[in-house]
Amino acid sequence: MAKDHTDQALDRELEDLPADLRCREWMRRIEAVLFASASPVPREVLARVVGQGASVDLLIDDLMADLEGRSFEVVKVAGGWMLRTRPAYAAAIRTAADVGDQNLDLREYDVAVLAAIAYHQPITRDGLKDIFGKEISRDLIGRLHAKGLIVTGPRSPRRGAPYTYVTTEQFLVAFDLESLEDLPDREQLQDAGLVRTLA
Repeated sequence: MAKDHTDQALDRELEDLPADLRCREWMRRIEAVLFASASPVPREVLARVVGQGASVDLLIDDLMADLEGRSFEVVKVAGGWMLRTRPAYAAAIRTAADVGDQNLDLREYDVAVLAAIAYHQPITRDGLKDIFGKEISRDLIGRLHAKGLIVTGPRSPRRGAPYTYVTTEQFLVAFDLESLEDLPDREQLQDAGLVRTLA
């Protein structure tokens, strides 16, 4: 989404407006950028549409408050912000809107493999085999790749330089994580019964 240049025609400072209207316009600009973007928008990009010294974080907070009670909200995921429909309206959207198939349709084993990749990345198929005690099918890796949840990472420094796998920004968005640091810790995994699988 982000471009490397600033639009010279955009009046970022809005000095001709009173302070309260200036902040409201900056907030609306941020809302417009988030609305138009299909992926999380980082702070640095949002800062391009507001005045020097304006706090993107405070403007986002104001926007969140402004959207309170609406059908959509601002969420922070994958190191940026997105506009997203509130979960309470998912059934209405599926019933009436042409949004395509957005269901990840992952089985429990698929999620376990995806979690292993997230926790141990970059990881090879052999590394996954060591964790699960059996070969992970190329078909499963292909499905996770096709859904945009993983990509090939750096080649392993081992003999034969096998490919590794890493999670993507789409993984963070799909699981509502701001970063990999938001993954559950070992105690949470143990409580969920997954720690044996991800040892």
